[in-house]
Amino acid sequence: MPSFILYLLLYVFLISDEKSQLDTVLNDPAFQVVWNHLEKKDVPKEYVIKMFLNSEIKIHPKIINSFNNPYEKKEWEQYRKIFITEKRIKGGINFFNDNKDLIEQVSDSLKVDKFLLVSLVGVESSYGKHYGQYSVFNALYTLIHQLPRKKRWAAKELSEFIILCHRNKINPHSIKGSYAGAFGFGQFIPSSFNYYAIDFDGDKIRHHNKWPDVLGSVANYLLKNGYKPNTNDYSKSSSAWKSVFAYNRSNNYVGVIMELRQEIKKGLFNN
Repeated sequence: MPSFILYLLLYVFLISDEKSQLDTVLNDPAFQVVWNHLEKKDVPKEYVIKMFLNSEIKIHPKIINSFNNPYEKKEWEQYRKIFITEKRIKGGINFFNDNKDLIEQVSDSLKVDKFLLVSLVGVESSYGKHYGQYSVFNALYTLIHQLPRKKRWAAKELSEFIILCHRNKINPHSIKGSYAGAFGFGQFIPSSFNYYAIDFDGDKIRHHNKWPDVLGSVANYLLKNGYKPNTNDYSKSSSAWKSVFAYNRSNNYVGVIMELRQEIKKGLFNN
């Protein structure tokens, strides 16, 4: 068979395969609901299609079980044991000492308690050491496909994530996060990141994995959710408690944040 015929057949095959892949994306319910959010945004359709053509996309069934059985549903003592440990307390003390100037700069600038900031990132990502096992894209993609009650929410979050990645020129498949699509050292979901994250270090990019922006963004989140600047009240009726509750709507969660804050503070003063 002449070589040009072989090339022609190969070309026809490739074109046919590309069309098949494109049809698969356009008929994907996840793409459809996400594009409904993005259609009027400044994100090209070609870019979104390309993200949905990626071979790394997969559904993780374990995510549904994690979403339906979060840690926050555990009894207080069970939940507390996960987070209030010598390792995490010591980690918070070390993190504070290693980043003291930055933490105090953020705290002084935004008037948010420095020990609360450390406690939050300690619970959320173990001070930047653990922040997710799934790609954010796949976590939200899985929820769209396999958890109907969260389909609309996950579609909005995946749309926000794509907006963020397009704006910052980040590969959407490169960022790891939680089963709920929270990512970075502060574990913001995409919509929260887009709304609350700030560029504290002034480099014109809001980073999810650089401490100046992360700590500044966490502080900004608390302020925007009712934290009263320079407050010293951390009781259940306080603005501090309510602002942390907005971060994760669980009193168990707020309870360990406040206790870890106190333990880190006590450990620093006793050293």
